[in-house]
Amino acid sequence: MTITILIVEDEPILQETISLNLKRAGLIALCADNAEQAKRIIINVLPDLVIIGGVLPNMDRVEFARSLKIEERTKSIPIIMLTARDQESEIIANLVVEVEDVIIKPFSPHELIARIKAVLRRRLPEMAEEIIQLGGLKLDPATHRVHAYIKDKQLEPAEITLGPTEFRLLHFLMANKERVHTRAQLQDRLWGDHVFIEERTIDVYIRRLRTTLKVVGKENLVQTVRGIGYRFSVE
Repeated sequence: MTITILIVEDEPILQETISLNLKRAGLIALCADNAEQAKRIIINVLPDLVIIGGVLPNMDRVEFARSLKIEERTKSIPIIMLTARDQESEIIANLVVEVEDVIIKPFSPHELIARIKAVLRRRLPEMAEEIIQLGGLKLDPATHRVHAYIKDKQLEPAEITLGPTEFRLLHFLMANKERVHTRAQLQDRLWGDHVFIEERTIDVYIRRLRTTLKVVGKENLVQTVRGIGYRFSVE
């Protein structure tokens, strides 16, 4: 699953350095020199995480972070702020805004990538490459394989063949077990909110997923919550 990071940094060399290291780590890097440019990018592509560094013209950095946390469309996007060691007041302000992490300059590329992945693991569990085992299903994001353990049958676990979209859908639901997701939320996680797809398209993929799971008797794990959406539940 691709991860998009928006870098808001007015210093060209630092912006390029961060972007290069993100790309080396397999992440998609988008760059903006100021808050206005960043907001234009966000209109078209909703990033998975925003890095704010440097001095932003026409808008205080903390104020820009606060504006992202206030707006409905962007309030759930995790933010990492880059700040100098002597800017103690700004560090405190960042914590008040509830940004997800503050990294003190200078920092190594290894530290930055590690901190990004730590934030994403906390906020977007489906982004982790960890194996998930729930309700007799075992999903391995690294190998893109799903196996089912059939109760009361002394057989090797059966491998389930899923298409790319059904796999992402199951991965997201399992990583966020018991939580109910609307069709719009599922659409955003699968395709991004900048791609127009009928919400009922989600129903089609849910049916396909259940049809595949029915072969191994696991279709009831994907549940419909009437009037709201869907969830993965072992209860």
